[in-house]
Order: sequence, then structure tokens, then C-alpha cells
Amino acid sequence: MNPHSKAMIEELSSHPEKGGVLEQDVLVIFTAQHHYVTPKFYTETKPATGKVVPTWNYAAAQVYGRARIYFDSKSDETSGFLQKQITDLTRHSETSIMGYVGGEHPTDWKVTDAPDKYIELLRKSIIGIEIDIDRLEGKFKMSQEMGKGDREGVASGFGKLQSDVAQEIGCIVKQRSDEKDQ
Repeated sequence: MNPHSKAMIEELSSHPEKGGVLEQDVLVIFTAQHHYVTPKFYTETKPATGKVVPTWNYAAAQVYGRARIYFDSKSDETSGFLQKQITDLTRHSETSIMGYVGGEHPTDWKVTDAPDKYIELLRKSIIGIEIDIDRLEGKFKMSQEMGKGDREGVASGFGKLQSDVAQEIGCIVKQRSDEKDQ
């Protein structure tokens, strides 16, 4: 077992009056696609002044709040919480990500397609976390600090790279640039 998970579970097990809620607030960080930006993409500033350096484009969100941990596999509350999360995540993944919506496409796989005892066995190895969010912060750094010509150069430069991540970053840079120009 992960030592951090083990420490949380030991703490909460020794204090059942906490109801599975951690004493201290938590910070969870979600990151999106990110990529190194070469100064060669700066088609305006580099030829004009040469005053350019490499950087990194990224997008992230930080979630602050109180965490409730569902860890007692014998608890009906934990079982119910985890079953809902597993079912919802599976439904989302099968339909939105895989496109299994029926018709011309295959139908989606459902948790109920697997034997109940098997799901129950696997669920015992899952720790659920629910966060009561106090604060949510987001940050985009997608070359928006650069001039229009450099933003266009960055979007174009990423567009010429042969990776899905670069293509996605190029699209985000262009979108954020268009928003800035409005």
C-alpha cells in the first residue's frame, strides 16, 4: 500500500469521530497538456532584438478543500460511494471517450457486465476521495504574454511538430491569442 494512503487510513481509523474527514485542508493539482517552447518560434522578437529565451507553456488547476476518505471496504457508505464513482466514470469513459453509444458504434461496456463478486473484490482495493471545495484556481500560460506576431509564430511552430501534444498546444495558443485580440 502507498505509504501516504496508509498514513491517512491509520490516522482516520484511530479517530472514527472524524467521519473520514482529514484534519488539514488538501491541495489537488490538475494539469493539462504542456510543452517546451523554443525561442525559434518567436518570429517577431527574435529577429528584431534577439531578446528571447526558452519557456514552457502549460495549463493547470488547483483545488483547495477538505477531503473525506472512503477506505473502509466493509462500510455500506464506502461501498455506495465507490460503486457510484466506478459506474459514473465507466459510463463517461465508454461514451464520451470511446464513443460507444450504440447505433453504428458498439454499445458501451457497463460495470454490471462483470460479475458482482469480481467488482466487489476489486472495489476493496480502491480508496475513494471526495473533496469539499473551498477554492479553485486556474492558470493558463500559453504565450499570451508575447506580442501578436510571436503568438502566431508559436502556434505555427507547434502546428508543424509531429506530435498530438504539440498540435493541441498550438490550437490552445491560437485560441488564447484570438481571445486576447478581441
